[in-house]
Amino acid sequence: MDEEQTIAVLAALAQPTRLRTFRLLVEREPAGVPAGELARLVDVPQNTMSAHLATLSQAGLVRGERQSRSIIYRVDLDRFRAVMLYLLQDCCGGNASLCAPLISDLTPCCAPNGSAE
Repeated sequence: MDEEQTIAVLAALAQPTRLRTFRLLVEREPAGVPAGELARLVDVPQNTMSAHLATLSQAGLVRGERQSRSIIYRVDLDRFRAVMLYLLQDCCGGNASLCAPLISDLTPCCAPNGSAE
C-alpha cells in the first residue's frame, strides 16, 4: 500500500452513498449483494449505483462477480485492512502507548465468531 492508493480509497469512501454501500457490503460478507438489490437498499437509481460501484471498484474496495444475469458485489476486506494498516503504521510517532487506546477500541468490534467478548 502506498500514499496514492490510500488517497484513492479514502476519496472513494468520502461520499455518502459510496460509504453506505461499502458498509452494507461489509455487513453482507461473504455472500455479497447483487447490484440491483444494492441500488434498492441504498435507495438510488441503478445507473447511479453503477457509477458508485465503478468508483469503489477502481479504488479496489469492491469486486463484482457475474453469476448468471446478475453481478454480485463483495468487499475486498484485505484491501481495506491494508489501507487501515498503512494509516496506522506510524501511529503516534512510534510511541506504542499512545496507540493502545485505539487498539483497545478496535478489539471488541472484531472478535472472531464463537469467541467470548
